[in-house]
Amino acid sequence: MSDLKSRIHLEKLPRHVAVIMDGNGRWAKQHNRPRVFGHRNGVRAVREITEAAAELGIEYLTLYAFSTENWNRPQKEVEALMLLLVQTLYKEIQTLNKNNIRLKAIGDISKLPPKTRQALLDGIEKTSGNKRMTLVLALNYSAKWELVEAAKNLAGQVKNGSIEVEDIDEQLFASALSTVNIPDPELLIRTSGETRLSNFLLWQLAYAEFYFTPVFWPDFGKENFYEAILNYQQRERRFGKTSEQLVK
Repeated sequence: MSDLKSRIHLEKLPRHVAVIMDGNGRWAKQHNRPRVFGHRNGVRAVREITEAAAELGIEYLTLYAFSTENWNRPQKEVEALMLLLVQTLYKEIQTLNKNNIRLKAIGDISKLPPKTRQALLDGIEKTSGNKRMTLVLALNYSAKWELVEAAKNLAGQVKNGSIEVEDIDEQLFASALSTVNIPDPELLIRTSGETRLSNFLLWQLAYAEFYFTPVFWPDFGKENFYEAILNYQQRERRFGKTSEQLVK
């Protein structure tokens, strides 16, 4: 066992870790290779971090795989990314089942190319009985899109009389989000040195701890993940209270 891993308090783990996997393109540029080379090498990091999270006992791991804004990238890169997703999903289903990991997705997956969407749905179906950990892929995801969809959903319920405007509270609103039945992340990790949320889980990250690292995603391994967990465990989570109130 690594020294870092042995220092982690297993009774103080976050239930849910969210990751913005950033820096594939810049990593590829450093290696004088096309951006797609970075995405392909990023798959190794996905496998390693999923394994590390499951081994520790983390219940949910959400990876920001493709945002709605990513469609604005060069067409060749988008096409290569979608093909890579198909290849990876089919290749990893056996590994997910072997490790008892369930696959879920959030985002507007109806807009994904048919082959990509089918590979995703197949993966979700074939891993649906697994219990050890849930791996959530945010694909064609946008927090603003999600919030608008939730508002429209609730407005429709008010219009058809199934709820009253007065019934809408935080709990009801959260139940209209794509993360319904998934606990909010306690820890957000973003790689590559960027320090913004990029339209990711804006509602759900309201009280999350943020961990930013300059390491590009393809270089992010288990030891880096353990560092993030240890950093999280040193934080004081007050949820609006004072330190003194927590001690009582």
